[in-house]
Amino acid sequence: MGKRGVLIVVSGFSGSGKGTLMRELLNRYDNYALSISATTRGPRPGEEEGREYFFKTTEEFEKMIAKDELIEYARYVDNYYGTPRVYVEEQLAAGMDVILEIEIQGALKVKEKFPDTLLLFVTPPTAGELRRRLVGRGTETMDVIEYRMGRAREEAEGMDRYDYLIINDDLEECVEEMHKIIQGEHRRSFRNQAFIEHMKEELKGE
Repeated sequence: MGKRGVLIVVSGFSGSGKGTLMRELLNRYDNYALSISATTRGPRPGEEEGREYFFKTTEEFEKMIAKDELIEYARYVDNYYGTPRVYVEEQLAAGMDVILEIEIQGALKVKEKFPDTLLLFVTPPTAGELRRRLVGRGTETMDVIEYRMGRAREEAEGMDRYDYLIINDDLEECVEEMHKIIQGEHRRSFRNQAFIEHMKEELKGE
């Protein structure tokens, strides 16, 4: 019986650097798979089916909802976004640790369906640093920055529902810390029932 992967949900404030963190983690280690979302929005230039997203029509997406083929889904503006169950299940069964990058509402929905999901929340060390990073991007208007800070205030209300906080101060350290947390998760006793039972049986014969 091969080792089953761990399902990890990563959330964090916009500007916390979680995108960069995910990329580094995936570049550095080969046991991670980033879950690919399904969406009804059209592909942007350079995006490929099955790489950035699985692109669906609204009708196809609504069929997936009806058949319970999504772990979680949400509607933003006029489009659906969701996590296809089959892709995640296949990766976990193959022993890959699967990372979903979604927001708090979706994260808690995943935890309901898969109680042994590991929830990680990425945050900068301070609120001032969060603002600096958003301003430093140079791509957002002040209105957008204020909106994102407002969102962060709301999201902070859910931080204590997560298993671990990842404080993204130094990228190098952060990637290592995240990897160690996830690998440690493989040793949790509830993930090793088969091993425990086997050990008990063997000990009886000793």
